[in-house]
Amino acid sequence: MPVSPSDFTRYALFYLPPAQAGWARFATGWLGWDCLTGGPARHPHLPDLAVPVAEITQSPRKYGLHGTIKPPFRLAKGATFDDLEAACADLCRSLPAIDAGLLRLTRLGRFLALCPDQSPKLSELAGRCVRELDRFRALPTPEEMDRRRAAHLTPRQEGNLKKWGYPHVMDDFRFHITLTGRLAKPVLSTVEMVLETTFAPLLSEDFRLNDLALVGEKPSGKFQLIRRFELSGSNPGD
Repeated sequence: MPVSPSDFTRYALFYLPPAQAGWARFATGWLGWDCLTGGPARHPHLPDLAVPVAEITQSPRKYGLHGTIKPPFRLAKGATFDDLEAACADLCRSLPAIDAGLLRLTRLGRFLALCPDQSPKLSELAGRCVRELDRFRALPTPEEMDRRRAAHLTPRQEGNLKKWGYPHVMDDFRFHITLTGRLAKPVLSTVEMVLETTFAPLLSEDFRLNDLALVGEKPSGKFQLIRRFELSGSNPGD
């Protein structure tokens, strides 16, 4: 079904894995929401888990399987969806595709994610997207600012929040594809073992970021693909 800008309350620029990748098919079902189709996905049956998959993935489910590049934002007054879409297209035409090594299951505090070998090029790409699309971002409300500050931000993260509306950007950016919410330590260890076994045969190819996706947040809070943009810029020295 075609989507309309009026269907969404916020927008973001995400990396969305190719639907045909085996690891992406599993992880989409694991999360329980497919933002490519805008519909639910069936959880896998994993009997070794002591906690239901639906409970483990409740927090990240609404985003679907993704890596955040430009965090979600409401459109600024006077900004239009058409202008945002055109700016995303122009930006992605200037950005090169990136090879970033293998994806690995990684603990990030108390949650699990898939992370590639850290590439400075990934951080540079994300930084450009945050800066160049910032004119479309409405300022966060005081309530949104307070909610972010509840995570006990560092001074640099506080500076990011004030300048860019989100703490984990620029020097505090780390590309990751979230798989769980925050878990108690015993649960975290069990889930990690199950996912390590499941993902081991699925993550044998290098991770390549070929495109970015403009996504929208529906009134339900769930995110859906609007349009993909190929990264067609040249690498320096090409």
